[in-house]
Amino acid sequence: MDVYKTKAGKLNGTDFYEVRTAAMLVFKKVRSKSKRQPYIRSVYFKKNKVFLNLFWQHLFDKDNWRDRMRRLQYFEAALELIERTHIEPQSKKNPNKANELFHRFSGVTKEGCKFYVQIKENCTSKKKFLMSIFPGL
Repeated sequence: MDVYKTKAGKLNGTDFYEVRTAAMLVFKKVRSKSKRQPYIRSVYFKKNKVFLNLFWQHLFDKDNWRDRMRRLQYFEAALELIERTHIEPQSKKNPNKANELFHRFSGVTKEGCKFYVQIKENCTSKKKFLMSIFPGL
């Protein structure tokens, strides 16, 4: 399976609050470009928008602070991957909802750490949402 090599590395920090402030600085740049919902345009999806709000809801549904920090460290690299990758993801239908597709992209940071980005696509409206970012094994 092909992976996208990012120029961005993991966000530094020893606890969740340090990593969150670094991620919020990156998110603030993206959010300032739009007056409504924050989004980035993806090359793979033919410059269609990928909305970012669902990621924050999904992140704070996690109970474990360590897991939140582990996922948030890859935020900057994940945004770069979504924007610039041409590599085809693994796609599968959501078993719980028939009109949803999940796309899983894989990438490697500057340091060589593997991670995955999952995007949810609504098949009827063709809207795409960043669902989750998580490190690889």
